[in-house]
Amino acid sequence: MSRISRIEIDDRNLPPPTPEIEQERRVAMYDLIEGNSFDLPKRADRDVPAGPYQLELAIRDKRLVFDLSTDGGDKAAEFHLSLSPFRQVVKDYWQVCESYFDAVKNMPPSQIETIDMARRGIHDEGARILADRLEDKAEIDHPTARRLFTLICVLHFGA
Repeated sequence: MSRISRIEIDDRNLPPPTPEIEQERRVAMYDLIEGNSFDLPKRADRDVPAGPYQLELAIRDKRLVFDLSTDGGDKAAEFHLSLSPFRQVVKDYWQVCESYFDAVKNMPPSQIETIDMARRGIHDEGARILADRLEDKAEIDHPTARRLFTLICVLHFGA
């Protein structure tokens, strides 16, 4: 399986991120580059260039855009996904993240752990939705889907 070797976030049409959002983005991008599994499925109707791939992730016209090229700069693929399936899970994810950040400051470890379990569950749900939406477009593993979902949340927050 191939991988993503570089990622860029196109956020030029979005409001500037808060420091917390910027930190989430940096961590997710670092983690994604350090370990991911991403490949484009072979197709009978056209050649699919081999990876590794460079990914530009953006929101354009209320759609999530994956723009992929090879490390040599050749266009590999571009696909657009509706944001609708992500709206509720992104909203839920940010709400539980806010609760988690507040809990870390004021609550005992047992309550923090409970909120963190909920946060991870919602994150897993978002990763599952992403993997389903990418079916037949890209082959990814669960950890890669989780990291990409974090980046979608960061982008969606400003959209």
